[in-house]
Amino acid sequence: MLLQLIRSLMRGETPGISMIINFFAIVFVVFCTLPVHEFAHAWAANKLGDDTARLQGRLTLSPLAHLDPIGALMIFLVGFGYAKPVPVNPRRFKNPKAGMAITAAAGPASNLLMALIFLFLRHGADLWLAKTGSIVAQVTELFFYFAASVNVSLAVFNLLPIPPLDGSRVVSLVLPTELYFKIMQYERYIRLVIFALLLMGWLTAPLSFLSTKLLSGFDWLTGLPFRAFLS
Repeated sequence: MLLQLIRSLMRGETPGISMIINFFAIVFVVFCTLPVHEFAHAWAANKLGDDTARLQGRLTLSPLAHLDPIGALMIFLVGFGYAKPVPVNPRRFKNPKAGMAITAAAGPASNLLMALIFLFLRHGADLWLAKTGSIVAQVTELFFYFAASVNVSLAVFNLLPIPPLDGSRVVSLVLPTELYFKIMQYERYIRLVIFALLLMGWLTAPLSFLSTKLLSGFDWLTGLPFRAFLS
């Protein structure tokens, strides 16, 4: 997204209102909903018996405890990114594999839940817009739609079964333990490869396709209660 804004400015073009609203929606997501994603990890781990994250101050909604500069920059640049991983000690779970999988899935699940909430609010603003034609309603509707879109993108991205993303922890349920930990040794290098693939656009297209389809389904679902008022 930020790349598009930079290119527009370099061409001497004035950014459109939707691009500006999208930018502020991303700022909102990075500082207000990314912490919810990491809090969900910490909360799930704590409930399952691992208090490592809580003891390290990660059971909090403060963005200062969770933000990763590179991960946040990726969200601004390409729409996909991550926060600082929550520390987890699988030995403290009664069932280490299941505990890791549930803890990992809690983050993307929180993003999908927030996307549903934002889309519901978006349809409420759309109803307000239809009745009043207010510019404030239009801005609000766009803001919540973009916020939902980024949350869906984050959920889809983080569910990829590739270290260090949450999906790799979920698939640990079916992978042999020895193979899983062998793959995790290369986590730092795999992260750099993912970043490069996103910047080159090779990974962005399939992720955007999946995110768009899921967002469309969520948008249809949350719009059902409002259709009677708009007909």
